[in-house]
Amino acid sequence: MVDGTADAQPSSPPLVEFRNVSVVRGGRKLLDSVSLTVREGEQIAILGPNGAGKSSLIRAITREYYPSSPGPGVVFRFRGQDRWDAFDLRSHIGLVSGDLQHTFTRGISGREVVLSGFFSSVGLFSHKVTPDMERKADEILEFLEVAHLADRPMTEISSGEGRRLLIGRALVHDPGTLVLDEPTNSLDLAALHIFRKTLRKIARSGTGIVLVTHSLPDIIPEISRVVLMRDGAVRMDGPKTDVLTNEAIGGLFCVPVRVVEEDGYFYATGY
Repeated sequence: MVDGTADAQPSSPPLVEFRNVSVVRGGRKLLDSVSLTVREGEQIAILGPNGAGKSSLIRAITREYYPSSPGPGVVFRFRGQDRWDAFDLRSHIGLVSGDLQHTFTRGISGREVVLSGFFSSVGLFSHKVTPDMERKADEILEFLEVAHLADRPMTEISSGEGRRLLIGRALVHDPGTLVLDEPTNSLDLAALHIFRKTLRKIARSGTGIVLVTHSLPDIIPEISRVVLMRDGAVRMDGPKTDVLTNEAIGGLFCVPVRVVEEDGYFYATGY
């Protein structure tokens, strides 16, 4: 969590800078000449249908995937560097994904989940937890309004509660940006309401959010920029109100839609 509002600083290197990045795995092109710049503290959504390459883009950001054809014209940088290590990444980007939640579905308490973020582990083993770490974990649990889950095992809580605990795990290093990969999958209406309220609170605290989703209503009002992806490529990138139009969203999902806005949220109807 960052105090105050983290404005993008044009004079500083972007958090992520990709130019003409393509990724091929198993003979299949997952990313096709993707160019994307994200600045620290920016609120951005990456929207597209299933199989659009959104998760592959996140794996490229976290260095699970590398450009298949590096060379002239290809830029693959993190904070202005062509090389970066996992520790540097963790101090600037907190990641929450469905795969991570599946990994944590075991008898680990909520507090252990958050504390494990300090060690990039799944739970605690012989790790030395300091009083400062304990205080930080309790602060995060309170901030996310999940302190009542501190002693509950992950196997006995809901998907939405588990997701908020994993967000807490991602926030222990005070990253400038939180990356969420399809964070509302499997959440019911009540859990969706609480989860989006939590995201808004995080965004207002000054932490940047990169939200990866296939659902328009996931895009909280604080997000100002939307990137559309399909077939591994960026199709459109710009201010939210310019991108979330009938034509752009209908073309992205290949269905006729009518996009409506209500209280800062956008919905697609008519399909």
